[in-house]
Amino acid sequence: MRDCLDRIDEYTARQRTTFMTSRLVQDAVVRNLQTLTESSQRLSAAAKALEPSVPWRELSGFRNVIVHGYLGLDLEVIWSVVSRELPALGAALERLAAACVRASGADDPAA
Repeated sequence: MRDCLDRIDEYTARQRTTFMTSRLVQDAVVRNLQTLTESSQRLSAAAKALEPSVPWRELSGFRNVIVHGYLGLDLEVIWSVVSRELPALGAALERLAAACVRASGADDPAA
């Protein structure tokens, strides 16, 4: 999931104009959003519970909007998600990854 976020950042350079003016960038972003939302469905309930601030159900539902193109894909909506929602998701994923590392004892030099 983190890889998808990184790719979206790379493709758009966090610039609305970059996203809105290139079909290639739009396609790449939508594809990575699809992969990201599908991946979110594979997280365990326990993992999701560690980050209750993430709207996991809505994230999963957004996958259906992307894949099936309900009512057509609105690029403004996609950009809003990219620019407003993904940064918080990225931070949550970083915290989740850190919690997993701590739980595994991998950051413990004695382990």
